[in-house]
Amino acid sequence: MTKVDSPDAKGPSPADSPHAPDASPLEEKLDYSFRDRRLLERALTHRSWAHETVGAGGEREARTIHNEAFEFVGDSVLGLIVADALFRLHPSVTEGELSRMKHRLVSTQTLARVARRLQLGEFMRVGRGEEKTGGRRKRALLADAFEALLAAVFLDGGYAEAQRFVERTLGSELEEASPESAAAADFKTMLQERLQSERHLSPTYELVETEGPPHARTFHVEAVFDTERVRGRGQTIKAAEMDAACRALELIGPPEGKDGEGPPPAII
Repeated sequence: MTKVDSPDAKGPSPADSPHAPDASPLEEKLDYSFRDRRLLERALTHRSWAHETVGAGGEREARTIHNEAFEFVGDSVLGLIVADALFRLHPSVTEGELSRMKHRLVSTQTLARVARRLQLGEFMRVGRGEEKTGGRRKRALLADAFEALLAAVFLDGGYAEAQRFVERTLGSELEEASPESAAAADFKTMLQERLQSERHLSPTYELVETEGPPHARTFHVEAVFDTERVRGRGQTIKAAEMDAACRALELIGPPEGKDGEGPPPAII
């Protein structure tokens, strides 16, 4: 595929940028050398650093320095590459199963875990305030940085290099993805991410009842968070946990600003 032309990466160049970490070790980890290192630098620049650098009134200039636009590009490129890989690996599964596997693979939790493996936080440029609050270790910041880095690879080397980047960094997750694991984890992942972002806590799951003969068990599990206990049931403990998580998501309602949206029906 023809290489995508690089955008005009305005703002300071690597040589002119104070406190820009040496990203050569990261390139070695990625097995990719950037032709235009300004793209790599921008991918690793958080908005807090850009705004502190340009000062008040420099919002337009800051947008040409930090990585938020790259996150947008990376999110779209990642979605296409993961969808293509899943379709090729699982040609006979349903659209819903593909969607659940994709949702899990591109989730903040998964991308932050991969970013930590790459030690992306060590190469980030963050503002003083973000540094004091442990920004380099924040899940959302790391996941966004991974998407921005993918965008930089795509803009520098084209789709084929971006595809290689995803296969190298998400290879084990892609290999382990299956309709069964995605179905079991999907609602649990969504519930955990909602509770962590909105209430700064994680749910736990308790097996509270088992009924039926050994060959036809029904398990009852409760999702526990705050003062809530939400019960679900299923033919396996994992299915019961998924049902409980789905019912808990229905209980707490859609995220703010997304009325009418909610989890699809659980598949038990």
